[in-house]
Amino acid sequence: MADLEAVLADVSYLMAMEMSKSTPAARASKRISLPDPSIRSIMTKYLEKNGELTFDKIFNQKLGYLLFRDYALNGGEESVPQLGFYEDIKKFEKLETDEERIKLGKEIYDQYIMRELLSHTHKFSKPTVDHVHELLTQAQKTKQLPADTFSPYIEEIVQSLKGDVFENFLRSPKFTRFCQWKNLELNINLTTNDFSVHRIIGRGGFGEVYGCRKADTGKMYAMKCLDKKRIKMKGGETLALNERIMLSLVSTGVSVSPSHSVLVVRLLPN
Repeated sequence: MADLEAVLADVSYLMAMEMSKSTPAARASKRISLPDPSIRSIMTKYLEKNGELTFDKIFNQKLGYLLFRDYALNGGEESVPQLGFYEDIKKFEKLETDEERIKLGKEIYDQYIMRELLSHTHKFSKPTVDHVHELLTQAQKTKQLPADTFSPYIEEIVQSLKGDVFENFLRSPKFTRFCQWKNLELNINLTTNDFSVHRIIGRGGFGEVYGCRKADTGKMYAMKCLDKKRIKMKGGETLALNERIMLSLVSTGVSVSPSHSVLVVRLLPN
């Protein structure tokens, strides 16, 4: 009987993994319902009161960046080619080897800098151009190129986006959608009922790790359930709290809720 239960658990888990690879509409068993667009006025006041209605706050969070990018590329009054430049620089900064950076760095220079210099449409400062050109020239000899080669360009691109482009974004429907999502984020009450829990995929000192599937998105996660009795018996309260604090501080796909003893982590297909 135990073997049959294990097989059924494995089948359920594998089916959930397969469903998580399908389109969002197909894999979701429960849909997210956004608040009415009229929430914009309330959320605008809330964001302004909490100092979150600034370019830096919105641009540097994933939701804000994606909506700002969508507005700039598809709904803006003027084209914003700087965003393509910005994204390629961010890709460059994530590369791990000098060889990869030199290759992509040259491509970025040719596409965004040299082409505009030849057509006299390059809107960035001469010191910034000279800085990048010098590092790329040195890299041909030293075979080394630092990850922050294009950082002066990042600063100038961000400054150029802070003006009229951002002000127009705040008046656009994309900002309304941002307010809707932020309101949902503030009022969301995440419980275990939002997940379909499958088989155990690992064990730790204070509990087990289960494979689970989010009902409204269909994505697969690993859910770490902490056993309070085991923690108390081993005197591991401080260790468990420190783990939660550390996970909340580092850049990771972990959702840490002070009101729950559950940590939810994105589960990789392999």
